[in-house]
Amino acid sequence: MSKQITGGYPMKTTEPIRNKQDVNALLNYYLKRGELRNHLLITLCIHTALRISDILRLTWDDVYDFEAKRIRRSITIVEKKTGKSKIIALHKNTIRALVLYQRKNAKPGKPLIINERIGKAISRIQAHRLICAAGKALALHHKTSCHSLRKTFGYHSWKSGVSPAIIMEIYNHSSLAVTRRYLGVTQDDKNAVYLNMDFID
Repeated sequence: MSKQITGGYPMKTTEPIRNKQDVNALLNYYLKRGELRNHLLITLCIHTALRISDILRLTWDDVYDFEAKRIRRSITIVEKKTGKSKIIALHKNTIRALVLYQRKNAKPGKPLIINERIGKAISRIQAHRLICAAGKALALHHKTSCHSLRKTFGYHSWKSGVSPAIIMEIYNHSSLAVTRRYLGVTQDDKNAVYLNMDFID
């Protein structure tokens, strides 16, 4: 049976984006084009590790305190897939993207990643196409999708020294084995551990 293809990429072979320069280029792609909604979409995917279904359910009430007239420093959501509640601290890049986008768009009850034409959140297919298009435009050497950005968060967290057990909790995975597969650890990653272990001053 052939693998399902969406936007030109096999969905089942999703890998994290391992090169930090590529991640940075992706984060800035729509910002440089002045497409602030799409910039916010990619920023949320990379910095919150949320599933795209949960990102598209966010409204301005989730991220903006209308009484205090400021962006919230964290959000609280109930994951659609797991039914579990989680609190997510918002990274400075996410807050910056929200500040840029909120100037004309912040209204109570309004979907955050909105299709203005129909007044509803964009579809998962549209989100995938926007992210895929940015990856292709940047000629990234890997498959870029909503799911690859979710995995990118975990991979770079692990590379920066975060315990896989904590990453497992963030993802709400059922086991550490699932998280290990998610991280997409390569032989180069393993080699770096061997080569960087030094006990002699």
